[in-house]
Amino acid sequence: LCCECGQFHLLLDNHLYNFQDEVDDELICHICLQPLLQPMDTPCGHTYCFKCLENFMQEYNFCPMDRKKLSFQQCHKSSLLVRNLLDKLIVFCPFKSDCQQTMQRCELEAHLQNRCPGFKKYKSELQQKKNPISKGKEDPPTKVETNTPKDPEVPSGGSALVAESSAAAVVSLGTAEPGLVNPAFEETEEGENLPQRTSLVAETTTIEIHREDPEEELGMRIVGGKDTPLGNIVVQEVLRDSVIAADGRIAPGDHILEVNGVNISSVTHCQAVSFLRHPGPVLHLMVLQEKGFSNKTAQQDSTSATNREVIHVTLIKRDRSEPLGIKLIRKTDEAGIFILDLLEGGLAAKNGKLSRNDRVLSINGQDLRQGTPEAAAQIIQTTESRVNFVVLRQPGVQLSDAVEDGSASNSSSSSSSSSSSNGGSPVHHRRRLDQNHYRRKSNYQKGYVSHEKTVAIKKEPKESLGITIGGGRDNKNKLPIYVTSVQPIGCLFRDGRIKRGDVLLSINGIDLTHLNYYEAVSALKSNAASHSVVLKALEIISLNSTEPSLDIKEQGFSWSPLWITWLGLPSYLHCCQDIVLSKGNLESWGFSIVGGFEESKGNQPFFIKTIVPGTPAFRDRKLKCGDEIVAVNGVPAIGMSNSELIPMLKEQRNKVTLTVVSWPGSLV
Repeated sequence: LCCECGQFHLLLDNHLYNFQDEVDDELICHICLQPLLQPMDTPCGHTYCFKCLENFMQEYNFCPMDRKKLSFQQCHKSSLLVRNLLDKLIVFCPFKSDCQQTMQRCELEAHLQNRCPGFKKYKSELQQKKNPISKGKEDPPTKVETNTPKDPEVPSGGSALVAESSAAAVVSLGTAEPGLVNPAFEETEEGENLPQRTSLVAETTTIEIHREDPEEELGMRIVGGKDTPLGNIVVQEVLRDSVIAADGRIAPGDHILEVNGVNISSVTHCQAVSFLRHPGPVLHLMVLQEKGFSNKTAQQDSTSATNREVIHVTLIKRDRSEPLGIKLIRKTDEAGIFILDLLEGGLAAKNGKLSRNDRVLSINGQDLRQGTPEAAAQIIQTTESRVNFVVLRQPGVQLSDAVEDGSASNSSSSSSSSSSSNGGSPVHHRRRLDQNHYRRKSNYQKGYVSHEKTVAIKKEPKESLGITIGGGRDNKNKLPIYVTSVQPIGCLFRDGRIKRGDVLLSINGIDLTHLNYYEAVSALKSNAASHSVVLKALEIISLNSTEPSLDIKEQGFSWSPLWITWLGLPSYLHCCQDIVLSKGNLESWGFSIVGGFEESKGNQPFFIKTIVPGTPAFRDRKLKCGDEIVAVNGVPAIGMSNSELIPMLKEQRNKVTLTVVSWPGSLV
């Protein structure tokens, strides 16, 4: 909470005020559409807020209004007369429930610090949070965990296994990660298997984050959740100058497994956001961090198998290239290899007899007690049909019940299907489409649907709309224009039908869907001068009433739409971009994918789940976790299964063009 204006906003953003009266248009900033703060004049005669202009000039070299060439050094403070007029604007105290006073804008800070009972009450409550008498303040996340049904994705045994391993090598049988476009054993031109002895190395680490202000944002964006094909919670981006950036240990692509001891591997996206936004001076995070490919193999003494059960399991592949959907791990304190995960929809999960934390003793009669994940991968890849496992199981470890999801429709289950990159599956040749005109017909709107509405309003000519907006096609994510706030002044607040988060489609018949931010601001401003306004908007509605209400509970966080809500947008609002990757003959592309067509779930989008350090996808830095792949080299991906898309990617030896839709992750 800002002690100057009494409202929540980012440190680098402008102060926020609730003005009593309509403010003259001449005193409005044409960037933020709010009354000017620290006004700055340009040589071409326009006036903007200091921070608005400073931020704008970091990306552009022209005036936002007339687009004349401009540098920030050419601008100067507005006259004392203008600054005094702005300072004398009447504002409400932001603590309306405890204080109904009004005052000049320049007097608000002194009022908050010395006279406001609401601000005094807030500071008292904040002090209690910083110095709680008991540990009761940490109870809420634990309570949510106990009320959340345990997902078979990460049972207690699997969680313990991850926690034990400080330097674990994670390898999927057939690929280094499910869907990773990199076979551990690439086939040569002659069809022989050439083992490259590489494995994908990952480490689980517990990170302690300290915050001076317990309610300060962590400063990272996340994607994923059990209600999405990604399954896990993945860090998409770390914001500059944030708490996480200052700590320096968390990076994009890290998987967050636990928050303050609570397992979030099996919670929905909204639940994960709620956990990560929970205030507190200290935050304990357990993360899985991929370190890239390594030739190292662990050779340790075997351990006793006392009180364990030996189990024989046979899996039958339909063809040599079919993946089993198993992720293996190598532990630092025990020789051999262990099952870390059974990927939903995979052959092993459907069979239901293998379990997480099983130790693999042999495959097809070959002793793996001192083996490595890559050795197991080679055996399975060279097997035509029957794969015979002998595993050692500790009593009490439950079998995964993911087999039920394979035979019954479960709309809330994760859909992280495994895939193989060792080819063999036929690739259907499809008609190429023009760039930027992909219109997928996927009905993937899990948890959210969009509803179009038309709002017609009669208004006074000088009455403002009273909204702030975000997005724009010049945004790095090329977002549509959406409402970031509805101010308690203006005609839209009075009408009540336009809400925060609504996507604006048009105003008085003018299409807003293809405009950049400043074009949209100009269109809204010019049309707001008329006696009547007709707005077309898209409201994104949650279908799950049991999800935590983040708008109410997380008021301390700067508002922006959740990543998962963007997935509910119709495809005509998607803005595709092409990302071209290049690699050497022996390199992997370096990313994994999940999603695709499944008989039990129909068409689902393909999402980027993993980007491996040191690979072409990592070095390019344009592809992000959570991006949706729409097409490969101009061929639409809709309707394809994993086993169709992976060979298509493998065929591209040195260059591939990925057409993707990128949505910003949820801010925590």
